Amino acid sequence: MGKKAVRILMTRFGEGHEDALLKLSRAFSEAGFEVIYTTMHDPDAIVTAALQESVDHIGVTTLPGARIEDFAKLFELLAKKDLSHIQVSAGGFLEEDDIPRIKEMGVVEFFPKGTTFAELIEWSKQHIKHTD
Repeated sequence: MGKKAVRILMTRFGEGHEDALLKLSRAFSEAGFEVIYTTMHDPDAIVTAALQESVDHIGVTTLPGARIEDFAKLFELLAKKDLSHIQVSAGGFLEEDDIPRIKEMGVVEFFPKGTTFAELIEWSKQHIKHTD
């Protein structure tokens, strides 16, 4: 039996076109990751999905209107559900001043708009591990 694929929950904060998130999900799937894609952007729904799907990682695409309060709520809920072992990365649109703040909350890496899928996948292969 082969090695189990790393499970990543792909989600978003903010509003905008989901084309990029769908393409990103497809690229990760083709690279060997098991991708769970959700259009829900409420932290409660994201944590519920992470728990139900037994994910190893949550990748958040930040679109215009993303609020750092959403990250604070996400980490609060992960801790409350005893899921603090699930790493969270993010990328996209975010105020420059907010990036250090979300990293203090627990975001392991922030990828600015323009980061290539290849760069994201390479980072993920090196840094995302099974949590079980």
